[in-house]
Amino acid sequence: MKVVLTTLNAKYIHTALALRYLKEYVKADFPDIEICEYTIKDVPSRIVADLYTRQPAVVGFSIYIWNVEETIPLIQMLKKVLPSTKIVLGGPEVSYDTKHWMERIPEADCIVQGEGELPFRAVLHAIESGTSFTAIPGIACRDGNRIVINKTEDKVDLNTVPSPYGVDEDLSLLRDRVVYYETSRGCPFSCQFCLSSIESGVRYFPIERVKSDLIRLMEAGVRTIKFVDRTFNLKRDYAVELFQFLIDHRKETVFQFEITGDILHPQTVEYLTTHVPTGLFRFEIGVQSTNDITNSLVKRRQNFERLKSNILRLKEAGNIVLHLDLIAGLPEEDYASFQKTFDDVFAFQPDELQLGFLKMLRGTGLRLAADSFGYIYMDHAPYEIFSNRVLSYDDVLRIKQVEDVLEKYWNEDKLKHTTRFLTTQVYESPFEFFQVFGTYWEENGWSRIGHQLEDLFIRLDGFLKTTLRTQGSYETARSYMICDFLMQHRIRPHKVWWDRDLHRKDRAQALSEVYLHPERFGEAYQNLNLTKEILEKHTVIERIPVLVDLDNPSRKPELVPGWVLCYYPPGLPKGEKPYLFTAPAQSLA
Repeated sequence: MKVVLTTLNAKYIHTALALRYLKEYVKADFPDIEICEYTIKDVPSRIVADLYTRQPAVVGFSIYIWNVEETIPLIQMLKKVLPSTKIVLGGPEVSYDTKHWMERIPEADCIVQGEGELPFRAVLHAIESGTSFTAIPGIACRDGNRIVINKTEDKVDLNTVPSPYGVDEDLSLLRDRVVYYETSRGCPFSCQFCLSSIESGVRYFPIERVKSDLIRLMEAGVRTIKFVDRTFNLKRDYAVELFQFLIDHRKETVFQFEITGDILHPQTVEYLTTHVPTGLFRFEIGVQSTNDITNSLVKRRQNFERLKSNILRLKEAGNIVLHLDLIAGLPEEDYASFQKTFDDVFAFQPDELQLGFLKMLRGTGLRLAADSFGYIYMDHAPYEIFSNRVLSYDDVLRIKQVEDVLEKYWNEDKLKHTTRFLTTQVYESPFEFFQVFGTYWEENGWSRIGHQLEDLFIRLDGFLKTTLRTQGSYETARSYMICDFLMQHRIRPHKVWWDRDLHRKDRAQALSEVYLHPERFGEAYQNLNLTKEILEKHTVIERIPVLVDLDNPSRKPELVPGWVLCYYPPGLPKGEKPYLFTAPAQSLA
C-alpha cells in the first residue's frame, strides 16, 4: 500500500520532524512509504500533480497554523484527481476543534489528534484491511453522516519510537537545512496562550539514543539543529549532560534551544558562561510580558528578577546568542504597559528581540476565555488579535510599526551600534525611538516596499536629520552609522550612502601616515602589521563628525571629530566582521 506523508513548510530550509517520526514508526508494517515536503510558496497545481504521479493509496497531511489555509485547497484538488485515495490529517492545527475541521474539510477521511505514531499506524492497518476507523483511539472520523471523535487512551512509549533520522539518504539532504530535534515531549507549565499547556507531564527519550542521533546529524554536516523541547533546561542534569556532549563532539553545527530563563540554576549559568564555545549555542527565551497581573491571568509563573540576573550573566559572558520573545496583546496589558515590558527587555540588549502578537490558538484556555477580555481576532489562521478591552486596534497598529523597524534595525544586526546610541543617549526609552521612527517609516510608505542595505542607512539618516535637536546627537549618530555600514561588508565597498569628502589624494596621504604611525589607531591595529600595499587595497579610511566608542555606544562621547579605518582581510568568511578602528582627528594631518 503506497503511503505519502506531506506538508507545506514555511520555507525550503525548514524540515518536518513529525513526518519523519511517522515514517520510521510505521515503515516496518508499511515499507512503501515516502515523505514529500513542499513550501507554502509552491504552486498548488504543481504540488497536486507531483502527488498524483506517485499514485498513493493514502496521503497524510501535517497541518500547522502557518500552512492550514494553503493546505485545504490542495486537499480539495487532490481528492478530485484521486477520489479513492484516503486523506488523513494531523498536526497541532487540526488536533483541536476537530469537529469543525471534519466539517470544513469533507474530503478528509480522518484526523489524528495529538501524538500521531500509535493512531496513525492503526489507521493504516484499518485502511489496508478495509475495516472501520470508528473504534481507533485518538482520531476523528466519519460514520455515515455522523462525526466520531475518540479520545486518546495511551501515549506512545518513547523507548519504542525509532530515530526520525535513521536513514542515510535523508541525512544527505539535510546538510543545508534546519533540522528539528526533540529530547522530550510535553511541558510542565500552563500558559493559557500556548497549546503546550493542554497536555500535562514531560517524558524523555533515552539519553544514549539522543546522543547517537546527534552524532549522526553532526557527522552528516548538518549546520543548524533546533531543539523543540518546550523547556530544554527543565531536567538540569539531563540538559547539562547534553550540553557537554555537544561541546565535546562539536563540528560545524550550531544548536538552538528553548530555555526557561528564570529556572536556570546558578550552577548551570556558571557552567554555560565558562564552558560553551562562542557561537555554538543559541538560546530562545520567552519573556512575553513583565506585567505581573498579565502573567497571573495567563497562568504564567515568572520570577523576573531571577530571569534578569540570568540573562545579564549570559549576556556579559557573550558566548551564547540570546533571542528573547515578547507577545503584544496579552490580557490587561495596555499600550503603556507593553511599552514598559518592551523597555524592560530591550535593556538586556539581546542579540535578537522578537516582537510577536497574540494568536488565539484553537484549544487554548485564552481562546476559550476570549469574550471575558473583550478580544476581537481573525476567524482564520493565524488567529491574530485585532484588539481587546485595554488595547485598541489603533494601539496594535502602532506596535506593529515598532515591530517593523525593530526587525530591520536591530534583529538583522545592521545598525547595532547606532541603535544602542539612539536608545540609550538620545531618546527617553528604546520603545520611544522605535515607535517614533516606526511611525515615520509607515507614513513614508516604506513598509510596503523592499530595501537595499544603503536604503536602511539613507532613510534613518533622513529621519534623524529632521528630528534630532540635541547638540551633537545627529553628528554622533551619523558617525556610528558610517561605522556600522563599513562593518556590513566582507570586501571594501565601492559605493557608500554618504557624500565622501575625502578625495583620492587626501586618502593616499592619510593612509601613508597610518602606515608610518600605526600606533595612532591603537595597539590592536598596530599588531596587525599591515603593509602599505594592503592598506591601499583592503582598507577604507574616512573622516567622521564625532569620534565614537564602538565598544561602548551607551557612553556619551566627546563631541570631537575623528577618523575611522576599516580593514577587510582577503577571503573574509561569511558571518565574520572586518576590523574597524577609530582615532582622533588630530592624530593624522
